[in-house]
Amino acid sequence: MDQEEQQEREQERGIRRQATTWIHGAGNKARAGFRHALGILDGRPRWEQAVLIGLWSFAALLIALLVYLMILIPLTPGIDDLKQVSSARPSVMVSSDGKELGTFEQGLQERVKLSQVSPHVVTALISTEDHRFYDHHGVDFTRIAGALVASLKGDAQGGSTITQQLARNMFPEEIGRARSINRKLKELITAIKIENTYSKTEILEAYLNTVPFLYNARGIEMAARTYFGKPALKLDVLEAATLVGMLKGTYYYNPVTNPERSLGRRNVVLGQMYKHGAFDEKRFKALTKRPLRLRFERQLDRSGRDNHFTAHVRKWLLEWADENDYDLQLDGLRVETTLDAELQQAALRAVERQAGALQAVADVEWANPGLPNSSSTGTYAAIRPNIKPFDYYWLSHAAQLDAFVRESGEYRRAVEGGEAPAAALKRLKGDRTFMRELKEGKSRLEAGFVAMDPATGEVKAWVGSRDFARDQYDHVAQAARQPGSTFKPIVYGAALENGIPPEQTYVDTVMEFDMGNGKVWRPTDMSGTSGRQISMREGLVHSKNTITAQVMQDVGLPSVIKLAKNMGIRQSKLESVPSLALGTSPVTLLEMVNTYSTIAAQGEYRKPVFVRRILDRDGKVVADFATVASERAMSQAASETLIDILRGVVNRGTGTAVRYRFGVTGDVAGKTGTTQNNADGWFILMHPNLVAGAWVGFNDNRVTMRSNYWGQGGHNAILLVGDFFKTALDEGKIDKEALFPGGRKPEPVHRRAEPEEEFIDEEELNEGVPADEAVEVTPVEDEAVEVETVPEEEIPPPPPPTPVPAPEY
Repeated sequence: MDQEEQQEREQERGIRRQATTWIHGAGNKARAGFRHALGILDGRPRWEQAVLIGLWSFAALLIALLVYLMILIPLTPGIDDLKQVSSARPSVMVSSDGKELGTFEQGLQERVKLSQVSPHVVTALISTEDHRFYDHHGVDFTRIAGALVASLKGDAQGGSTITQQLARNMFPEEIGRARSINRKLKELITAIKIENTYSKTEILEAYLNTVPFLYNARGIEMAARTYFGKPALKLDVLEAATLVGMLKGTYYYNPVTNPERSLGRRNVVLGQMYKHGAFDEKRFKALTKRPLRLRFERQLDRSGRDNHFTAHVRKWLLEWADENDYDLQLDGLRVETTLDAELQQAALRAVERQAGALQAVADVEWANPGLPNSSSTGTYAAIRPNIKPFDYYWLSHAAQLDAFVRESGEYRRAVEGGEAPAAALKRLKGDRTFMRELKEGKSRLEAGFVAMDPATGEVKAWVGSRDFARDQYDHVAQAARQPGSTFKPIVYGAALENGIPPEQTYVDTVMEFDMGNGKVWRPTDMSGTSGRQISMREGLVHSKNTITAQVMQDVGLPSVIKLAKNMGIRQSKLESVPSLALGTSPVTLLEMVNTYSTIAAQGEYRKPVFVRRILDRDGKVVADFATVASERAMSQAASETLIDILRGVVNRGTGTAVRYRFGVTGDVAGKTGTTQNNADGWFILMHPNLVAGAWVGFNDNRVTMRSNYWGQGGHNAILLVGDFFKTALDEGKIDKEALFPGGRKPEPVHRRAEPEEEFIDEEELNEGVPADEAVEVTPVEDEAVEVETVPEEEIPPPPPPTPVPAPEY
């Protein structure tokens, strides 16, 4: 406890003791005085008795008021509170390289010295709000008396000084805003404390920096920029009078929405300035004739617009601050996040560029009955200006469109308001604006992307949607979708943990799995079956459902679910059904990337880290989260084998595009995933330094990519990850020479540009590629699921909003 705080507490204890002693003494004297008063009144005329009783009552009221003031003194903000608020600064979030990501300001605010404020502002403020400012000590009793008399005559007036108004601005919760004696007394006491702590200059400076001016502008500097497009120092007398005039009622005298009222109030302020000698009558009359000229422009948040990452961190920080007794708006904390600004920009560019290209693909493919069948996104971009996006989709899905209308908030409100359902449906379908917005929203392709450091668990890049301003639903941490074949490595990892070697063979044939109660599950592959013996390694590389189902049967559902939770799927509930092996249970992208980070870290699980540490305003560390304890989720040997198998996916399986389309070199491994009807596309890529994953799809999973080619994760989500990794490698953000245990540097791969031919030609796609690494264009990724005699409800549907059958892989 410092000397000032100890001194303040001693003063408060002394005040309490004095008040207690005084009250007891006053009580004894009051009893004796009452007996004496009765003697004095005895025998006097009635009018004298009335006068004496009135005087005594007034004196008693004053004494009671003084007693109450004594009680309130220790209950109002003290010296430490005043100094803390006067030095208040908003907390700030920064990236790992120190770039500002966001702040916790109460509003857009920039504190300035009084010397940086136009003298016209100070003159207008004192003349209008408190012309005796330099003569009182926080409370102007002369003005209070005058306001009281005026109020009794029916002309309500305020008697608050600038210092009292500052007290309200500084401590709105402690003092309150209600019109009551209690509030005024608290305000009065706090104003006196402020005057005894700070100089008049400091009080004016604090007041002008804290007063709100609408449009999220707080303080005179941001008000000057918002309403007049200039700094506070450059405000002329008319502009200063306009802003000071707003203080009586910012909404009522808002010059933007109520220019006439604002002009009248401005002239009142000019009149007060003239009255107190700011200028002569001639200038006053000339000024009042001048028009109200604004250069209004909302000020942008200097910290930049929020994104999904900062929104996620904000929520976490608010909980942390509550638990640890910090005020993020006042304490000036520096929150050092894990986000890498350069990698974040690479992720944003990849999502914008590639998701935009895929949107053109979806728009064109659903525009007409026929399909272009091109493997080049450039072809679709060229066609896009000449078609009506999704025109054929809406023509061929009329019932689905009706369902979308019925699910809308407008339809629900209409029916709840008494409109007949059929009439509401017809009316809304006839509303062109409503239907256009509905169709645009449903047909907008979305995406999520996240990247983590497997060695630390730190999140390095996070993009929750294509546009945060348009879609704040976070497809990284909030959206749970079926992961498709990206879940399969967990099944094979469980097999490895159970001692099944990667060379273990299974017959590539359709098998029936008894689910009990006469129900049978028959997973198949769209490419058919060969009847050959296929190793477990090849089953994962080529994403064979027939093999995966048999592996699941050997290891058992409990082992798979336990390993999935240990590796990172800790938020989503995994359904204990056989089809889980093929990724039917919805999970988040963050959980899946975290799971692959566990594989990349040789089986060590680390909880995702968003904030490294938090420092106070003086640079002292108050919380450190950089060191995260790891948990052994799977053995190192099993994880190394699993990494080696997943290398094959990138080198000769469904993930080859990351090498030949983007030229990504280095020791990388990954997995693609696609769900039924092409509703979800996934791709996750592991590098010793970084693990990144992407999901592509529509918010409503009833809307899907049309063609099997572009509906695959190996052709859609892989574009986002490949684009990002290419930038990360080119800019040296990750080490090209880094190797996983047991790894070796791959042969150099030359990046292949998109095919120029419009139609998919398998031979051309594989030109220059070794025969054992050729890309198979059709059929669909060998990831289809066929479920026979199993009711739809037995297979968990993904949200939102209606049940769908099990996914194809």
